[in-house]
Amino acid sequence: MKATGVPAIAGAYLFEPTPHADERGFFCRTFDADVARSVGLDPDAFGQDSVSRSVRGVLRGLHLRAGTGEAKLVRCSHGRIFDVVVDLRKDAPTYGARAFFELSGDTQVTLYIPAGCAHGFQALTDTADVSYRIDRPHDPSEDVTIAFDDPELAIPWPLPVTAMSRRDREAPGLAEALRNHGK
Repeated sequence: MKATGVPAIAGAYLFEPTPHADERGFFCRTFDADVARSVGLDPDAFGQDSVSRSVRGVLRGLHLRAGTGEAKLVRCSHGRIFDVVVDLRKDAPTYGARAFFELSGDTQVTLYIPAGCAHGFQALTDTADVSYRIDRPHDPSEDVTIAFDDPELAIPWPLPVTAMSRRDREAPGLAEALRNHGK
């Protein structure tokens, strides 16, 4: 497994596994504490794992945590997704930058998203399973949602949206969301 920095988002990393394939399929490591440490991440900081399943066209996000934020590792374990990160850390050299990724079950690449960045994704396949490893317990009172179609962000979502949560559908634009949560 190797870690590669994401130039568009300071402190973000892609963790690329080395799959071992044979006639049965494949096996690969999806997390390695030593590799995480090699790029300055504390592997013991991650305290919660979650998974979501989405169907083609479903959009989840853009989500952010208020307060100290939330760092996470995101991996598409089955199917394919269009993944989006927006750097909203005012002190970061990449403040305001956006980065787009295609994550898939075929590659098992994991994306590390630093605290203070908004995140969202759209399922590109009939079924897409996404695994999250989060650095602190979820507190719904700190949830911040930003409109997926905010013109200031101009995210090029690849498919028409087939479904999204009410919270995501009614989310305010970037400026209002940040104003409401003191960012």
